[in-house]
Amino acid sequence: MSFHGCGDELAALRRAAEASVGPFGLPGVAGSAEGTAYPAGRAAGAPTAAGADAPASVAPAAAPAYSGTNDYQAGVDEPDLVKTDGRRIVTVAGGVLQVIDAASRTVTGRLDLDAVGAGIGYQPANLLLSGDHALLLSSGGPVAVSAGGAPPPVFGSRLLLVDLAGHPRVMSSYRIEGSLVDARQIGPAVRVVIGSQPRLNFPAQPYGTTDAQRVVANRAVIRHAGLDAWLPNYEETSGRVTSTGHVPCSAVSRPATYSGANLLTVLTFDLASTALGSGDGVAIVADGNTVYGTGSSLYVASDGRQAEAPMGGAGASMSGRSAAGQPQTEIYRFDITHPGPPRFAAGGSVPGYLLDQYALSEWRGYLRIATTTGSSWAIADGPPPDARTSSSAVYVLSTRGPVMRLAGHIAGLGPTERIYAVRFIGPVGYVVTFRQTDPLYTLDLSDPAQPRVRGAVALTGYSAYLHPASDIRLIGIGRQADAMGHVGGTQVSLFDVSDLATPMRLATFALAAAVSDAEFDPHAFLYWPGSHLVVVPVQVPGPVPAAPVTPGELAQSPDGPHSGALVLRIDDSGITGTGLVSQPDTGHASGLAWFPPIERSLIIGQTLWTISNAGALASDLTTLRQLAWIHFARPGGTAAH
Repeated sequence: MSFHGCGDELAALRRAAEASVGPFGLPGVAGSAEGTAYPAGRAAGAPTAAGADAPASVAPAAAPAYSGTNDYQAGVDEPDLVKTDGRRIVTVAGGVLQVIDAASRTVTGRLDLDAVGAGIGYQPANLLLSGDHALLLSSGGPVAVSAGGAPPPVFGSRLLLVDLAGHPRVMSSYRIEGSLVDARQIGPAVRVVIGSQPRLNFPAQPYGTTDAQRVVANRAVIRHAGLDAWLPNYEETSGRVTSTGHVPCSAVSRPATYSGANLLTVLTFDLASTALGSGDGVAIVADGNTVYGTGSSLYVASDGRQAEAPMGGAGASMSGRSAAGQPQTEIYRFDITHPGPPRFAAGGSVPGYLLDQYALSEWRGYLRIATTTGSSWAIADGPPPDARTSSSAVYVLSTRGPVMRLAGHIAGLGPTERIYAVRFIGPVGYVVTFRQTDPLYTLDLSDPAQPRVRGAVALTGYSAYLHPASDIRLIGIGRQADAMGHVGGTQVSLFDVSDLATPMRLATFALAAAVSDAEFDPHAFLYWPGSHLVVVPVQVPGPVPAAPVTPGELAQSPDGPHSGALVLRIDDSGITGTGLVSQPDTGHASGLAWFPPIERSLIIGQTLWTISNAGALASDLTTLRQLAWIHFARPGGTAAH
C-alpha cells in the first residue's frame, strides 16, 4: 500500500530500520556484518526460434532466420552478453562495443566505452536491442551521491543508449545508486529493476563497545536520517545536458512488513527514443533477487536465504522470513499492460526459497512457484547442526486481487533433496530434485485447486536446466553422478514425456571431465529446432590434442580441448555427437596455448557463430568448417582476452 505522504513515509522507514538494525548495521546491506546484498541476477530462458517471437522492431524482414537470446517467455526479451537481430551481432569485449555484420563477417563498428567516459571499464555488460538502438546495462563501481555529510561509498548501475546506425555513438547515459537486479524488454519498452540500500553512515565504535551500545548508536543515525537517505539518486546525460534527481517519495509503496533496509525500484525506458530520461521510477520497500516477466506482468521475488534475523528489536519482523524464522519467498507483481511506468498490483508469499526465474510461471490468472525448504547435505558429510530435512513443493497462487492467495499446492517433492531444475509449460510442470539420485517429477497443473504429481523417474546424475524439444521431448543439461551421488562431468539427457505418468530417459551424452556454463546459465544454451541441434559451451581440463577430436572420442577420454562448443544432434531416437568447435589459439604472445572459453553461440542462416571475449568464430552449420575468425582487440591493439 502507499504511504500517507512523505512525512509518514520517513517516519515509517525510520521505525522499520531502527527495529531491524543490529550492532554492525542493517541486515542484507552490502558491507554490513549483518548480511550480504543479493548479487545482480542473470536472466534465464527458452529460445526465440528463428526470431519468430522477437518484436517486429528488432527483426527486420530482410534478416535471415536466426536464434535470439534463450528467453524464458516468448516475446519478453532478456539482457544478454551477445545480441543479434539477424543482420548484425553486438557484444562488449575488453571494454569495447563490437558490431559485426553477419553477411560479410566483418567488424563494422567499434566503440571504446572507456574513451567515451561510460564508466563501465572491463566489467561485463549485458545488452538489449531495438531497431538501431542498443541498451548497455552494467552494475558495480561507485557513483556520485548528493552533497551533504560523508556517507560510505555508494555503488550503482549504469545504462548506455547507443545508436548503431553508422559509427556507434552514445546518445544517452544513465546512472543510479543501487545494483542491477535484472531487466525485461517488450518491443521498445524496457523495465529495469534496481535494488538499493539506504545511505546511512554508521559510526565506527571503539574496542570494547558492547553490542547493545552499538545498536543504540546505529539507531541514533537512523533517527536523524532524512528521507533522501532511502531514495536512490540518478543522473542522466544526453548530449551536453545533464539532469539529476531521485525516485520521488510519492512513487514508493510498502508491503505489510519490511525491514527498511532495502528498496526495489522499477525503471521504464523507451529504446525508440534518443534519450533515457528519468526512468519514471516506481519503488517498493522490499528486497528482490529474481525477476520474471510476461507480456502483462513483471514479477520480482525475494527469498530469505541470506537475510539475518532482526537484532535489537523485540518482536520485529522483516521481509524474507516467516513468523517461525524460516526462509520464505515473497513475490511482488507489477502490471505492465499499459505504456509507461508499471503499476504495483499484488503481493504474496510462500514457504521456502527459489532456484531461479524458472521456478515461476504465470498461466491463466495463476502464478505457479516451486520452492525448497530445509537443508540438503551430502550423504558423506551428514546433517549440519539443527538442520531441517529438506523438501520441495509447488504452490499455485491466484493473481487476482491485491493479495496473491493460495489456490492449491503439491508438497513432499524430493525429501532430503533440493530443487535443481524447474520447467513449466502450459498446464504441465517438471521438477528435478537431487541429492543421491535425480527424480524427474511430472506435474499436472491443469486444475489450480488440485495440482498433482503424475509421474516420476529416478536417475543417476541430475539436470540443472530443462528445455522443451517438442510437445513430447525434454532436453536436460547437468552432471553425471554415480549411485552414491558423486558428481562427474557434463551430461545431456533426452526425456520422453509423452505419457506424464511414465516419463522415461531415452538417451544421454556425457563428457566425463567437462563442465558447461549452460548448467547454471541458460543463456549459454542453444537449441535450433530446424536442424535438431544443441550447442553448449564446455571446458575440459587436460592437454590439448594435436588434432581435432569428435565429441564421441572426447566422451571416451578426459583429454581434449580446454574449451569449445559441443554440437549435438537430438531427434526422437537419441543424441548424436556432431562436432566440437574451438576458437583459434590466442595465447601466442605468452608462449602458452590458450583457447578462449566460449560464452555464447548463435545461428544466423546457415552459419554457427561462437562468441568469446577474444573474438567471434563463424562456422558452417552443417560441416562445422571454419568460415571466418574475427579477433577482438582491446584499445591500443592488444588482444581482448
